[in-house]
Amino acid sequence: MTIVSLSLPDELVKSMEEMRVSRGYAGRSELIRASLRLMLDDAREKDSLKGVVNAILVITHDEFNEEPITRLKHQFEEIVKTHIHNKISHSNCVELFLLEGDGKKVSSMTRAFQKEDRLRSVKLIVI
Repeated sequence: MTIVSLSLPDELVKSMEEMRVSRGYAGRSELIRASLRLMLDDAREKDSLKGVVNAILVITHDEFNEEPITRLKHQFEEIVKTHIHNKISHSNCVELFLLEGDGKKVSSMTRAFQKEDRLRSVKLIVI
């Protein structure tokens, strides 16, 4: 097995350790391997979308990080049917995009948001 070393912020390591204990993983490597498998499976599933797709894209971010939302919303406006913005706490926002269109464009929009470091989470739900 190949050894890969990575640097992680302390907060992420703490959360990872809590999950490792609560879910019964023997070690951090086991948890990271399981996480990567889930991420790769999810990416393969989302990358294989074909035909007309209906989906909901949910994004959370700090209120000061609106720029990627606006930029990408305009870039993919042909598949955005509805966009809802809501402030969920003092400085946290959630964006809901109701999407309808070519599966490849839906996948592309999702990947574009996932590449933005300033966003907290990006989830695609195919309906």
